Amino acid sequence: MRHRLISLLMCVLGAAASAAPAEAPPLAQRPRIGLVLSGGGARGLAHIGVLKVLERQGVPIDAIAGTSMGAIIGGLYASGMTAGEIERELGRVDWNRLFETRVDRQELSQRRKEEDFSVGSGLELGLTTEGEFRMPQGAVSSRGLETLLRRYTLPVRTVSDFDRLPIPFRAVATDMESGQAVVLDHGDLALALRSSMSVPGVFPATELDGRVLGDGGLVNNVPVDVARAMGADVVIVVNIGTPLARRDTLGSALGLTAQMINILTEQNVQRSLATLDPTRDLLIAPDLGELTAGDFERAPEFITLGMASAQAQTERLAALGLSPADYAQWLADRHQPDTLPPALDFVGFEGTALTNPARFEAQLLSQPGRAFDAEQAADDARRLAASGDYLRADYRLLSTPSGATGLVFDLEDKPWGPNYLRIGLGLSTDFDGHSAFNITLSHNRHWLTDNGTEWRNTLQIGEVPRLSTELYHPLAWTIGLANDWFVAGWAEAERRMLSLYAADAGPEVGQLRRTTGRIGVDLGQPWGSLGELRLGIVHHTGRTEPTLLAADYQGPTRNETWNEQAVRARVVIDQLDYAWFPQAGYRLEAEAQVGQRQYEGHQTLARVEGELTAARSWGPYTLSVLGRLQGSDARGNAIVGQYTLGGFHQLSGYRPQQIAGNAVAFGRLNGYMRLAQPPVFARGLYVGATLEVGNAWASRKAVDLDRWRTGSSLYVGADTGIGPMFFGLTWAPEGEVGLALVVGRP
Repeated sequence: MRHRLISLLMCVLGAAASAAPAEAPPLAQRPRIGLVLSGGGARGLAHIGVLKVLERQGVPIDAIAGTSMGAIIGGLYASGMTAGEIERELGRVDWNRLFETRVDRQELSQRRKEEDFSVGSGLELGLTTEGEFRMPQGAVSSRGLETLLRRYTLPVRTVSDFDRLPIPFRAVATDMESGQAVVLDHGDLALALRSSMSVPGVFPATELDGRVLGDGGLVNNVPVDVARAMGADVVIVVNIGTPLARRDTLGSALGLTAQMINILTEQNVQRSLATLDPTRDLLIAPDLGELTAGDFERAPEFITLGMASAQAQTERLAALGLSPADYAQWLADRHQPDTLPPALDFVGFEGTALTNPARFEAQLLSQPGRAFDAEQAADDARRLAASGDYLRADYRLLSTPSGATGLVFDLEDKPWGPNYLRIGLGLSTDFDGHSAFNITLSHNRHWLTDNGTEWRNTLQIGEVPRLSTELYHPLAWTIGLANDWFVAGWAEAERRMLSLYAADAGPEVGQLRRTTGRIGVDLGQPWGSLGELRLGIVHHTGRTEPTLLAADYQGPTRNETWNEQAVRARVVIDQLDYAWFPQAGYRLEAEAQVGQRQYEGHQTLARVEGELTAARSWGPYTLSVLGRLQGSDARGNAIVGQYTLGGFHQLSGYRPQQIAGNAVAFGRLNGYMRLAQPPVFARGLYVGATLEVGNAWASRKAVDLDRWRTGSSLYVGADTGIGPMFFGLTWAPEGEVGLALVVGRP
């Protein structure tokens, strides 16, 4: 989905305006050469190939002006990196993960991971403290790109005047309020490069010097005039362009919007190219064919095509080249000497008004007194971003007038916080009269106190009405350690309709209404990004009422009411890379309760529940394994057991809740293959099959390991912005053949 959006919208790229000429003494008597690199998303990777040929021909560059991706490649080259170094560094980038809207799931806190299961939707809205509803500004995150640019530009971190870079440089952006071109010639180089690539609708805009900046391609995608203003006598222009879309892509609002931006961009490109002097200036226009602005994973192809296009101009480039000795001298003049990482005198935080990141300062890898480490700083920024509170989580290494060296984390609060809303959809049908529909609304209020207190609420309406709330308060008992204690008070209530089946998974003989409520208090400890432990007390009350019974039904017919009080221990370890259709990782969830039950007198309560999921992939193929054990003391002659099996992926081929008891064992082997071209609305599209085995017994003592039921399914699935979707064929030897459509958690 991210690449599709980038392909459609990242065609926006450029800028204009003027800047003061830069002074740079020439080597011998030669013209001053300016390099202009255009925008075009992933197509801009072709600039690297052109730079490699310029180096081979010994062509010195005296000034660089770039827009969007051209600004990024040009800015890195101007900072002292060679074409080979840029190629090597960008070749290591996992572009799919670079633009993820959040950090890797394994790095999230357990609270954030649990939201994937409780709601399922990845769409997040927000409510500001002023009561205004807002939505995210971009379709993808720029956080990974910012961290990357920060690391690459560290050697020139002390240079604020872009004329003092190894090669004088300008980046072009657009003032999104006035529509004017903005030429960035000073300040933070990494932020300037990021600002030039703020593609509207793809990346959030940046704010710099009081201006909201968007992609420069909107106004000047090939900034020839900027290079001339820098004193260039000869201009080498690399225009990678973005071809206009075909007619068959114009059938949607998104397609038409992207085409409109392409047209406007192409108009300013043609105006810039018309100013070139064909006898003096040089235009290089790589033929990139059908490669799109979103094809970042095809970087080697872009670089090869860029080299081929530049090599076709070898004769003219040779006329601009220096002798080997002079070119070696030019390289030496722009070389940045290696420096030892400085020791940090302080660590600070800037930019946030809603949160208190200093709360986690002692838990960061970067600490005063230690040498600065770029990888550790990036890990710390990513750890702060994992809280889900920030639009940007960047860092800067700076020196104070007194000579102290500090690491400052530059944080930008999400404009749609601190109340975060997610809406989930649950729908299922077996096309044989059994259907369910639920809508879930989740509300999270972050940072109620400086300690990081959170209030989480969930409301579900539909087939299973449900309401839950939790107040979570970190205690800050162990400042300086990686883990912290917390206390959480919570409550939930639910009403669910149950189908009652005859013994041994027989036909349906009635319907029940079960209403339950639970309230508890936990003392817990988060285990970093690994999981969490909770110890607490819980009170559980419930009532089961028959609402419809068959005439020949022979079992209990009374209403049942029970109350339970127990102490509990719960542990969750979650390292799945995705909640739905995981490609790798594992998740363990286990809980034990001991207490008393009031049901037809006082009874001892003992309950143990556990579930383990593990996934591993080989290329596009994934094997996922799930195992579940549940056991609880029976409630005497209860009308129905406490646990059920049946339904899609819960013993496919049986009806939902068709198998019930007070002890359950279940296992599922799930193999699926990710298809190469998922639809634009989904992270992935899959075809898969499951083999399931399990059963339920009246009590733990009645468990018979020789008696198992099996089920299976073939399905097509998708991991979408509103949650997982499945359409499948189900079958069980003792059940039946059926169809299933499921949206949400099976």
